[in-house]
Amino acid sequence: MIFHHIIVALAGLTLFLFSMIRLTDAVRLHVTSTRIRSLFQYAVKTPLYGLITGIIVTILFQSSSATSVLAVGLVSSGLISFFHSLGIILGADIGTTLTIQFVVWKITDISPLFIIAGGCAWFLGKERWTQAGEAVFFFGLMFFGLQIVSVAAEPLKDSPHVVNFFKHTTNPLLGALIGLGFTAIVQSSAVPIALLVILGQYDLITLEKAFPLVLGANLGTAVTAMLAGIVANIEGKRSALSHFLFKFVGVLLCLIFLSPLTALVQAVSSSTPQQIALGHFVFNALLALLFLPILGPFSRLVVRILPGKEEVFSIWPGFLDKKYLSDADTALSRVQLELERQMILARRMMNKAIEMISTYAKGHYRDIIYIEDVVDSLQKEISDYLRNISQSPLEQETSKRLFLFTSMVDDIERIADHAVNIAELAELKHRRNVQFSTYADSDFDEIKNLVTKNVDDALSLMREQSNATIAHIFSREERVDQLFKEAKERHLERYYKKICHAEAGPIFIDLLINLERVSDHCENIAEDFGEIKGK
Repeated sequence: MIFHHIIVALAGLTLFLFSMIRLTDAVRLHVTSTRIRSLFQYAVKTPLYGLITGIIVTILFQSSSATSVLAVGLVSSGLISFFHSLGIILGADIGTTLTIQFVVWKITDISPLFIIAGGCAWFLGKERWTQAGEAVFFFGLMFFGLQIVSVAAEPLKDSPHVVNFFKHTTNPLLGALIGLGFTAIVQSSAVPIALLVILGQYDLITLEKAFPLVLGANLGTAVTAMLAGIVANIEGKRSALSHFLFKFVGVLLCLIFLSPLTALVQAVSSSTPQQIALGHFVFNALLALLFLPILGPFSRLVVRILPGKEEVFSIWPGFLDKKYLSDADTALSRVQLELERQMILARRMMNKAIEMISTYAKGHYRDIIYIEDVVDSLQKEISDYLRNISQSPLEQETSKRLFLFTSMVDDIERIADHAVNIAELAELKHRRNVQFSTYADSDFDEIKNLVTKNVDDALSLMREQSNATIAHIFSREERVDQLFKEAKERHLERYYKKICHAEAGPIFIDLLINLERVSDHCENIAEDFGEIKGK
């Protein structure tokens, strides 16, 4: 009988984890990148704003791990600095306490209403309601999973084995280790702490026994960020290490002062479930109070532990100020500076994607996806700015320049899209363990080198419109087209001679197609600047 209840509880936990992941994905997909970036714009002003940003983003995602991994990824991509990620990470840990408070407030009891309302909006509503309905549906499903766990746990209060287990587990260090291990496995502190709240509702555990488990669960959340940091660059590794140090120092201090902290929480509430939720909140609030004032020296300490150069690129427009719209020529000069920033990001994506072909790195793929969101948003923001410029009376040459910039911003965005395609093909090549022949590698390297030079020169045209640079791009583009045709023919010949594996063929050809298209877009940019220079 107990075995049946355990199976049901595990099914509820599975549903909870599945729904949390889908809720995070739904929010990340449907909350526009512009809004998310506007939150991070505030985050880089002061550590306090970063803290608030972390809280808000975690409430949206319902997962501190998702926010921490996002912060590590943004740092690794060079979109925010390591220092500015620290406040976000501290805020994420506070934001996740709301999920546990929902369990205490028994949102689980009305979770079916969220499922029904969200499902109706998702399946029957218009597009805007569909997006919101999906998020509400998975929010309700997440707590419905906990409701299943709660129902399955109720008979456990009559089990002497369960009662004796919690009664005799008195070692705080052991409790912390259990919480750490459980959270590291499920990669969510909400799961074990929500379970403790449910056990508290049935008087199966007291705060004295639960608090060490809560501390261990909090330390376990750092494991997810550390895993993300393994595939990140040096900046991402610093953020992941900082998250671990925050938690480790906090857990160590709380274990030392466990008795007074327990007494403090018990003085606030007499309800065991509420005490557990408060303990979770108090721990993370104390971390913020402890580290927020010393983030400067703390970040310098981490840099000394993990030395290396940091390169940060702003995730929002730096030049598109409305005050320049009154002067079309000045406004277009600001647009050109923004196009340069967009092209720098596209080139960074291309370099990472091409590197993945020979040396696969999962972290590079994640970085490319993060940067691509920024490039897409910049495309929209630059296009909107150009549209605002066009509202004023313009001279013929100014109108021509505006039109060419409008074309250029789309070409840069398409280069970024092809970088994503190349990264996906690199991931497919790695996953299927596909190896190219030495002949194919030679063909690929020759085309890759030409395309890489064209991307570099397209960027240099943003700074200086040189006739020589434009000519070089045209020349290389002709050579790329010729080599692409020859490489395809040679590949087919090798395929018929059984020199190349069949599975390698589609990947190899698709890679060449994407590289050739990138070169086409570079040629378009060169043509645009040629027209501008020829006025």
